[in-house]
Amino acid sequence: MIETRTDRSAGAGTAAYARGVRPLVRPPRLRAGDRVRLVAPCSPVPDPRLRAASEVLEAWGLRVELAPHVRARHPRLPYLAGEDATRAADLQQAWCDPGVAAVFCVRGGDGAHRTLEHLDFDAMRGAPPKALVGFSDITALHEAFAVELGVATVHGPVVGTKYFVGDPVAQQALYTALFAPEHGTVLTSPGAHALVPGRARGVTFGGNLSLLNDGLAAPYSRLSARGGLLILEDVGEDVARLDRMLTHLLRTGWLEGVAGIVLGTWTDCPPGLGVVADLMRDRLSPLGVPVLWGLEFGHCAAQLTVPLGVPAVLDAEGGVLELAVPGLA
Repeated sequence: MIETRTDRSAGAGTAAYARGVRPLVRPPRLRAGDRVRLVAPCSPVPDPRLRAASEVLEAWGLRVELAPHVRARHPRLPYLAGEDATRAADLQQAWCDPGVAAVFCVRGGDGAHRTLEHLDFDAMRGAPPKALVGFSDITALHEAFAVELGVATVHGPVVGTKYFVGDPVAQQALYTALFAPEHGTVLTSPGAHALVPGRARGVTFGGNLSLLNDGLAAPYSRLSARGGLLILEDVGEDVARLDRMLTHLLRTGWLEGVAGIVLGTWTDCPPGLGVVADLMRDRLSPLGVPVLWGLEFGHCAAQLTVPLGVPAVLDAEGGVLELAVPGLA
């Protein structure tokens, strides 16, 4: 099995993952009046959507702050929201501010991996845990925060995009996960069904397949999927590319011992969902674990919010992922 480097000075987080996925420290839930901060660790966000996201969060009773460089643009690379060190500094400052109750990522896109070497995880371990919210490219941060900080995070909408602004169903799902998490422990979708039947227990983790594949054997990435309930989704990848990524995870042994797999949406992945489902069945069935297809998280309207780092039960035949505890304490 491929392992990440252990001779770096980033602390003991990765070593804890050598034996598989473990439950993480759950941040406290949000309450009206809490301060929260919006950061842009990846791609830039249009200003109208940034304002619209702030208005929704303020309507929830939150005191919204914008990170100092949330509107920044990289001087040469237009797909990045500012320089790597600047994006990382905004994220670290938000995390280390004891008065900030949650950190909302405004967009995915590209660039999260590039911030990781600029984060001082030793300093961040001293901060009280708080919710980190986002998906897609934010998968790189979900993994690093799990491995290095041991903190559960929230796979949910990036708030400066169409996956939050103008989507009241996605907004309500995220609100429930953050403010009343005990009411968001049973996750299902109308079309969810088993590709491989069965039940499994484990700890939720994962996110975007491309990001997980890109992080394999790199610093700040977990050593193994062993013991976990892996959630996967992607966007804009043809089926051959999805095949290569899954095969890579299989050949390295990273998927050995995974407890179960939950598949989300595969938006704009040609030639279509039927072929993607056939691929998933072909590649994942030999693992001999339950595989659920069609839980509506990822790049889709009415996106489900999925807490990461908490124990859960996967019932593939029932089409349900049920959290054993709420995602936030």
